Amino acid sequence: MKLVVWRGKAPLILSLVLVLGMAGYLLAYPSLAGAYAANRPLPIYCVDRQQKICSVSFDAAWGNEDTQSLIDTLGKYHVKATFFVVGDWAEKYPDSVKALAAAGHEVMSHSAHHDHYNALSAQQITADLRAGCESVKAVTGKSPTLIRCPYGEYDSHVIETIRACGMEPIQWDVDSLDWKGISAEEIQKRVENSVGPGSIILFHNAAKHTPEALPGILESLIAKGYAIVPVSQLIYPGKCGRDFTIDHTGRQIPAAPRAAGPAAPQNPADGSKAEAPAGSGRQPSGVSGRTSPEKAAGEKTAPVLRLFRLRYEIAG
Repeated sequence: MKLVVWRGKAPLILSLVLVLGMAGYLLAYPSLAGAYAANRPLPIYCVDRQQKICSVSFDAAWGNEDTQSLIDTLGKYHVKATFFVVGDWAEKYPDSVKALAAAGHEVMSHSAHHDHYNALSAQQITADLRAGCESVKAVTGKSPTLIRCPYGEYDSHVIETIRACGMEPIQWDVDSLDWKGISAEEIQKRVENSVGPGSIILFHNAAKHTPEALPGILESLIAKGYAIVPVSQLIYPGKCGRDFTIDHTGRQIPAAPRAAGPAAPQNPADGSKAEAPAGSGRQPSGVSGRTSPEKAAGEKTAPVLRLFRLRYEIAG
């Protein structure tokens, strides 16, 4: 029997041919890559909406100096927002939580203690979810149905545990980056350049320049015809996998096909209906959560990107 030993660049050339062939196949059939990613459980980053409708959300974990200012600004523009609050924060600032609820804003959960859920067991996550909800309910009288994971971090077992507890995990597709201390002008530019129908915008109640940036952002969104509603009114109700699906970008899509789309809600500012842009939905631009769909469950990039990265690693 004759053994064939490849020397020199022959193994490298063969590897490149195989990698390029597989990459070309996935590029020709991109649905395969999407199906692969969609099999991982993901939270909701944004919603498939035909109308110009979006949600403004705030995370509240530590400071409280500007909460009332945010409430006043939102009230000025007749906007209802969603505040994801940590249980410890709700217990420390019950008057602020009451003020949020009294102003008509949603008060949802941001965990009990702002721990890293990826490092917790399913039992520990369940206990934390219950404790966080109890802290909010003790002040508002209502138990949260939505949660934003601390630090925006999650993996498959985190999302599965949250849904097993009857709650829906919410991320965002527009990150204001206010938590980085950037200027009000930069915050406004980021939001205006990234928002689209079905967007969920992320702010923080204690970020330095958010109170300064918020009026201009709300004025811009309303002027462009957007209706701004709480997250629970933006997302489709029901059970994931039965009543809706979430694609590989984190966009929530209703299970039943829609002929004309949901009725446009009234614009809180002027009573007009939100405009319906051309097309039947929106691909989220620049999903910017600290855990993006492509990074979920230990997957750092989409399959096609991994193939091209492998090609360069082999070549190098």
